[in-house]
Amino acid sequence: MSTRENTTGGIGLGGAVFIVFLVLKLTGLITWSWWWVTAPLWIPLAVAVFFLTLFVVVAWLGAVLK
Repeated sequence: MSTRENTTGGIGLGGAVFIVFLVLKLTGLITWSWWWVTAPLWIPLAVAVFFLTLFVVVAWLGAVLK
C-alpha cells in the first residue's frame, strides 16, 4: 500500500514578484521606495482587509435598517 502525501506549497506569485523586486533594489537597478518593493506582500492583505471591512459594514447596515 502506498501513501501519497499531497502537499502544495511554494512562495506564490506575490512572493516571487517580491523576490524579483528585492534583488533589483539590492543590486541598484531600481530606486523605488521600500514600500513599493514590499508591495506584493502587503497589498493582498490590504485588499482582504478592505473587503472584510466592507462586508462587516454592509452586514451591520442590513441589521440596522431591518
